[in-house]
Amino acid sequence: QVQLVESGGGLVQPGGSLRLSCVASGSIFSINVMGWYRQGPGKQRELVATITSGGSTNYADSVKGRFTISRDNAKNMVYLQMNALKPEDTAVYYCNCHAYTNWGPRDYWGQGTQVTVSS
Repeated sequence: QVQLVESGGGLVQPGGSLRLSCVASGSIFSINVMGWYRQGPGKQRELVATITSGGSTNYADSVKGRFTISRDNAKNMVYLQMNALKPEDTAVYYCNCHAYTNWGPRDYWGQGTQVTVSS
């Protein structure tokens, strides 16, 4: 199995910055895509950003130019640098990865970390 643990959430004022981190551990052969999703109050979970093992990235239109996703393949870690935060960015942020293990390929999710943008 694979465990994902996020960190870095918290309360920040509008216009501020936060950096989320996520580490994957377990019996991992390889990880293809890692990413971040979020779920705001009363909303469905939505994609924020993804990054492949080769470094190709994809962003939701709502965060382009403000958020940057990166990863450290050697450490099985993914990061999300969030700048110019807005109240509408308030959500629980979930780390996700598509990993290959003894049980084959599948998606794994972290427990989530709360990000609150408020003055």
